[in-house]
Amino acid sequence: EPMARNDGVDRTTVRNINLKNAQIANTQRHNEREKSSYTNQDIVPERTPFNVHFKEPTAGYVEMFAQMERDGVISTRGLKEDAAHFGELIFDVNSAYFHNHGGYEFAKRFYEDAYKAAVEIVGGEQYILSAVMHADERNRAMSEALGQEVYHYHLHVVYVPVVEKQILWSKRCKDKALIGTVKETIMQVSSSKKWMSKPAQDEQGKPILQKNGKPVLKKSYSVLQDEFFKAMRAAGYDDVERGERGSSEEHLTVTQFKIEREKERLEQVAAQVEEQEEMLDSISQKVEKKEQRLAQMQEQLTVKKELAVTFAEIDDIGHKTLLGHGKVEMTEKECNRLKRMAKHGLTVDAEVASLKEELAVAKREALTWRQCYEQLKEQTKEYLEAVRKVPQRMKEFIRNVLSNAVPAEKASIARTARGPGRHPQWDNQDQIMM
Repeated sequence: EPMARNDGVDRTTVRNINLKNAQIANTQRHNEREKSSYTNQDIVPERTPFNVHFKEPTAGYVEMFAQMERDGVISTRGLKEDAAHFGELIFDVNSAYFHNHGGYEFAKRFYEDAYKAAVEIVGGEQYILSAVMHADERNRAMSEALGQEVYHYHLHVVYVPVVEKQILWSKRCKDKALIGTVKETIMQVSSSKKWMSKPAQDEQGKPILQKNGKPVLKKSYSVLQDEFFKAMRAAGYDDVERGERGSSEEHLTVTQFKIEREKERLEQVAAQVEEQEEMLDSISQKVEKKEQRLAQMQEQLTVKKELAVTFAEIDDIGHKTLLGHGKVEMTEKECNRLKRMAKHGLTVDAEVASLKEELAVAKREALTWRQCYEQLKEQTKEYLEAVRKVPQRMKEFIRNVLSNAVPAEKASIARTARGPGRHPQWDNQDQIMM
């Protein structure tokens, strides 16, 4: 029985990964199954003999690259040492597509045709180091849903990205007639030039122009996706659609897809609740400190001897003059004492007023955050109640979701589960649908 999907559409996808020398060894170990163990627990070693090489490497990837350079097949002229020397194309369709068409044998035929598309995309088979279809990665979600083993078939093609470059005779050439003419043509290793954006074309094949007359550029990876889709349609696979950037549900059933989205929502809400609680605690602590400080200031006005004076003492300062007329005289000591008390009184009044204002603001903020917290708590009460009543079942539920869910696009969603059929560097990450 066909596997239910969220939208019922099977999509071809291909993505390119630029790889530096430091990364290629791990890619080789993953693709050629040279590791003794894998962080991706869905790789089944007993199934590895079913993997199919459409081009088998004659040596290690780095050794093959060096040999190609010695033979003049490629050139690293002008290439920076830390630049990407290798590329990897990963061709993919959702597991349900192969399962519904008979599985392994159909997948071999499909990816044999996909390999032919890869040769065209790369620019020639001589630039391909290895092309292997993996048939040993189990799709856990579908296997558990159908009660039978379902494997996620996909194709890894490791290649050297090259562009044709003409080398011209320089001004130093003795034969002046040759200056500026083509001296030789090399296949220059360059990921950036290989995957430069290209001018977009309309249905008639004419360049699409902007208002300023400059051509509209179409992203190279979008062009790559188009080329793969057109090649597979031309090969007779008319029941697949072009992959879409941002799709993350290719291995999920409808129910599993909904569970993953609900899990993400709960995680986000729970994180928000935790954040608000932390903020509320912080604000409460600030309020408490302000209240303590206010009490200290009020105490200073009445307790400290050197600063506390009675009304009587103040009244005793100064004496009327003999001439009267409302004039008062005082000693220099009394005058200085009165000035000190006046200055201190003004300072204390200002500080007390400031503290009272801060206290009022803090109390208003605390009330606002408390209201936010109560709202968030209300939104998640069913989830929290379930955790309280059946903690073990909820833990098992979340563990299953985290084990089976396929996460969204790499840059956009952080807390998602590991899914099958990913690149070795992303054993615990998502595949990016283009």
